[in-house]
Amino acid sequence: MTDFPKKHPLLWAYLFAAYFSLSYHIPIYATGMAGFIGLRETILMSLMWLIPILLVPKYTRQLLALSGLIMLPAAVISVFYFIIYGQEFSQSTIFIVFESNVAEGSEFVASYWQWWFIPVLILFTAVPIWMWQQARPVALSHRKRLAYAALFILIPFFPFISTALTEEDTTLNDAVYQQMKRMEPAAPWNLIVGYAKYRQQMASMTALLEKNRQVQPLKNLKAEVPTLPDTVILVLGESTNRQRMSLYGYHRPTTPHLDALQAKNELMVFTDVITPRPYTIEALQQILSFADPKNPDLFFTRPNLLNMMQQAGYEITWITNQQTQTRRNTMLTTFSQLADHQVYLNNNREQNANQYDEVVLPPFAAALESNAVKKLIIVHLLGTHRAYEHRFPETYNHFTDSSGVPEWVTPNLIEDYNNYDNAILYNDEIVSSLIKSIDGKHDNSLLVYFADHGEEVYDYPDNLFAGRSEADPTSAMYTVPFVVWTSPKFRQTRDIGQWRSATDRPYSTAHFIHTFADMVGLNFAEMDDRESLISQNFQQLPRWIGDPLNAQSLKHYSDVIQDESPTQTAGRVSKDIKRAL
Repeated sequence: MTDFPKKHPLLWAYLFAAYFSLSYHIPIYATGMAGFIGLRETILMSLMWLIPILLVPKYTRQLLALSGLIMLPAAVISVFYFIIYGQEFSQSTIFIVFESNVAEGSEFVASYWQWWFIPVLILFTAVPIWMWQQARPVALSHRKRLAYAALFILIPFFPFISTALTEEDTTLNDAVYQQMKRMEPAAPWNLIVGYAKYRQQMASMTALLEKNRQVQPLKNLKAEVPTLPDTVILVLGESTNRQRMSLYGYHRPTTPHLDALQAKNELMVFTDVITPRPYTIEALQQILSFADPKNPDLFFTRPNLLNMMQQAGYEITWITNQQTQTRRNTMLTTFSQLADHQVYLNNNREQNANQYDEVVLPPFAAALESNAVKKLIIVHLLGTHRAYEHRFPETYNHFTDSSGVPEWVTPNLIEDYNNYDNAILYNDEIVSSLIKSIDGKHDNSLLVYFADHGEEVYDYPDNLFAGRSEADPTSAMYTVPFVVWTSPKFRQTRDIGQWRSATDRPYSTAHFIHTFADMVGLNFAEMDDRESLISQNFQQLPRWIGDPLNAQSLKHYSDVIQDESPTQTAGRVSKDIKRAL
């Protein structure tokens, strides 16, 4: 082994540099916590540390020592973060660290500290020290060293070069962003890039919060019922197409727990609810505010759902298993910061990581124990988001063969089709567990569950596609479950017969804030009963889908249904009921 560094000094130097990142990316990948992307980027980005020793080989050991000292802190943090949490250290983690106070940090260290951390740290540090001692200068001609240096510049910095030179309508910031995104998995860039992104997102979030603070409160807000519910639960699902739920007639038993609750008449299952947009951020921007496809600016000029509930005297807890901080999730994190308490559970850098929704159950149980007189708990699930195989533990890998799979799904796509159904099966377990938890409290309680949008997963024979595309919409992308549970005490104080008679009404969650206020029992000047799903004054409004900022893209949802909908025959996806809007 001692001859290897002498015979292959360049490769040895590369292994030294890569050690600091591979030490945590290999176990992350091996345990299935994340896909290959982070490992791949680490392998490529570690090449840049070879450039200095190729240009000035006589200072090889000094340069390697310097690079090692730069990478070591980030590597140690990443390794121990994975040991403790089983997750990859990311920008979201930095957000939580900086949003915590010193006391919380001390409690964290005390609660997780183990005696064996010290020997692990010593061993982890000893490996690169030993490798550094074996390092030798690269014995190559000047021309070869320059050639290798040029190659090792081109490979790691290819994202910047390709974006800047080959893509149209790109700015320098776009090229820098692509480069940072590719560098971020590797030490020390996971700290450096993560902190830079944190600063950017905090600036954006601060601006959004400042806009929200300037919004006037709702006018004449009052309770329309004798007793408001003590506990209100809003469960936000993710990427769940109701047509793949047995609760809505799907032939596979993907929702056995919700089916059982429905059989006992404990649920109100609304059968014709859609989302206005097939993307999380864009959909929730309307769902949680007064904005709708025709009035997008109301997101900034009127209070949102959290403002409304705080004005009504509710303490709000936001529990999320979504990524805390990403370039797209700024708006969601801003919403969460409006709550009184936040619980961030998913600090993974990429979405394609094993992050099961069962993690929301302990903080949910804790939130139920709050002494607040009135409380709203918002639970944001990762649900059935791609990649579907990461959305459920192995014990829920129930659908594994072609039984029940539509005949048009080709053999190479069956696993993906099954994984989506398994994700829905696991989602059923989580949602029903939340209901059981609140049911056991015997409070005057209300729980509402729906998904932000649907998901197409090979549901149509003429176009085998998985995902969502607003430019090529199908009903599977928009049809969402909408389920309501009420406690016995709630039913004693409210007449929900009108609610049950409304379960087949065609509705868009773009107007959800009016329905939610009506369910809770609130009224205010801006309230529009026509847009409440459960109101006696409900009016069937056009269900627009598309980008509100591009009026020409807006179309009636009925156009999508008439163009294509799943077949209704046995062994195929249930057909959505057609209604003219």
